[in-house]
Amino acid sequence: MTSFGRPRRISLDDFRHEALDDVSSTNTEAFARARAGDSGFLWVTAERQTGGRGRRGRQWVSERGNLYSTLLLIDPAPTETLASLPLAVAVAVHAAIQTVIPAGGEPVEIKWPNDVLIGRKKTSGILIEAERLADGRMALAIGIGINIKARPDLALYPVTSLADQGASISPQELFAHLFAEMAEVLSVWDEGRGIAEIVRRWRRVACGIGEKITVNLPDRSISGIFSGIDDKGILLLDRGPDGMMSVAAGDVFFG
Repeated sequence: MTSFGRPRRISLDDFRHEALDDVSSTNTEAFARARAGDSGFLWVTAERQTGGRGRRGRQWVSERGNLYSTLLLIDPAPTETLASLPLAVAVAVHAAIQTVIPAGGEPVEIKWPNDVLIGRKKTSGILIEAERLADGRMALAIGIGINIKARPDLALYPVTSLADQGASISPQELFAHLFAEMAEVLSVWDEGRGIAEIVRRWRRVACGIGEKITVNLPDRSISGIFSGIDDKGILLLDRGPDGMMSVAAGDVFFG
């Protein structure tokens, strides 16, 4: 994806996969390969993480039986279009999970910007980290953890697992779905040029539009009605008399 301005179709054959046993974190492993000169489009998966982490440095408990994966991309898009990538990743993760959930179960939705919920309970976490390499390239590690069997207690959110929802699947089988869905979605995203279609897909499975939410920012919390996202994926918060507010990053809570 280093061909800025020259779109090309991404296919499954562009991606490679390295399966590991115990690691500190799959993101850490991906960055190590980037520093060693890897060209990207590399998936790293692990049976267990001993130092998994989530957003804002939170611990991500990583026992065996769940999916722990990272996709390494090198120079994935111009900087000004990278803000839409988390939406694309969430759409791919949602599609993979939706594929394996039995019909008639609780709704599978996306909570802004990229948490996948089943019945309003969190079942996956996405952590995207960037590092400028010594040779000037930008390495992006897209870490994706999905609860299949285990569902660690999280103080901030209700949680669930695919097993809780009646899905019987191995991490390897789920990864095969994620592998295919991510290739398709990144092709549509097309280095940010396809953001309109990504936003359309995201809105279709969004959780909580029209409901009251609270957004925790680094320095304060704000509340209002979740009015969806704009055409670039920014959260729109209707604060009544105070007007509409745009939020680029924050933790969303319903009610």
